[in-house]
Amino acid sequence: MVLKDSRFFTGIALAGFMIAVAGCQSGDNTIAGVGDDATKAPEGKILASELRAYCPSVTLREGTAFFNTYAKGGDGDASKIVYQAAITDVTRSCARADGMLTMNVAVAGKVVPGPAGVAGNVTMPIRIAVVRGDEVLYSQLHQHQVAAGAQSTQWVFSDPNVVIPDSSERDIQIFAGYDEGPPKKKAEE
Repeated sequence: MVLKDSRFFTGIALAGFMIAVAGCQSGDNTIAGVGDDATKAPEGKILASELRAYCPSVTLREGTAFFNTYAKGGDGDASKIVYQAAITDVTRSCARADGMLTMNVAVAGKVVPGPAGVAGNVTMPIRIAVVRGDEVLYSQLHQHQVAAGAQSTQWVFSDPNVVIPDSSERDIQIFAGYDEGPPKKKAEE
């Protein structure tokens, strides 16, 4: 008889616990002071609608993922390479406010010393461009410096100031890469 009574009381205690927990899980989200703010994300949090929103991807244009620095007078000579730089990854994040799309475009890579390598700073010309068809919405050339030494050096660059008008169309492209500008003209003799 004692065994039956202990099971009965255990069952009653378990049922009471389940009812108490179910009461805490009720569907009423109205808590004093919260009201309609329940649909807003807490500070620093991202809403699901923001995660599903369109954020253009970043692409490397052909020929813009590598950059070589040569010793003076050694342009094009592999034995005169001071540093070789390569972009190894690109990404972005997007935020929308007041009809504008603000993007933080990030580029990562590495610098490897060449045969003529010496310790020092390497200045890499990194261009971030945003286009819609033939229309350039944003284009900025950055001179990113990396302290390089005898070993390969990893680096990260970001441009958090890419701001363009927001659009419901998914026709925007972001390009990142090295931009050395037009080829240097050789002096005529």
